[in-house]
Amino acid sequence: MLSELISAFRGGQVDFQSIVIQLLALLVIIFLVLPFHEWAHAFTALKLGDTSVKYRGRLSFNPLAHIDVMGSICLLCFGFGWAKPVPIDPRNFKNEKTGMAITALAGPVANLIAALVGDLIFFAIGAFAPSFFMTTVGGYIGYFLRYYVMINVYLAVFNLVPIPPLDGSKILFVFLPDRIVYKFYQYERYIMFALFALLWMGFLSTPLAYLSNFVQNGIDFIAKLPFLWAF
Repeated sequence: MLSELISAFRGGQVDFQSIVIQLLALLVIIFLVLPFHEWAHAFTALKLGDTSVKYRGRLSFNPLAHIDVMGSICLLCFGFGWAKPVPIDPRNFKNEKTGMAITALAGPVANLIAALVGDLIFFAIGAFAPSFFMTTVGGYIGYFLRYYVMINVYLAVFNLVPIPPLDGSKILFVFLPDRIVYKFYQYERYIMFALFALLWMGFLSTPLAYLSNFVQNGIDFIAKLPFLWAF
């Protein structure tokens, strides 16, 4: 049943109910996971020495502190989106570039943790109550969990693309000289528009889908380990 559910999902076999479930999963991500993503940035920055995040109201799981309206709309409409970026002062880190890289990495890691939790619930149900997924309600819940995991993995992979202003660019900057990093920041707005254009035209769809599938297979493998006795 689990393999059939996964295959149906990846094969694009969806109906009206499935679309409603996808919207519900996206709302959970907007109101719970994106705040967790931004909180992870703020918490990591604080631990690395940037105490200024304490006074910006971002060390909170309150969705209102993190939600970006346009980013939420894009997530609902196009499957990729964002929350309000957490203001970080890298001057408070012992090493500015390394501190920013670790802080940036915390966000995608938060998405992967959220994906793993959803996957653990999925495989736990499959292990202890496999017939549940055969019911109508169970099938919808299974589909919800699979879509929730997929979007979290996609957001993690997308954010790790080394293009400003995505989190991956902060990791890339560790390995680049300051003069090149400065150029990236100087033209960040234009790079961002180019990124959206590439997404809109679908040029990044195939590589992002390939990487997301690879990562999701890894998440599936890890989540399934505690329940191998059942499969």
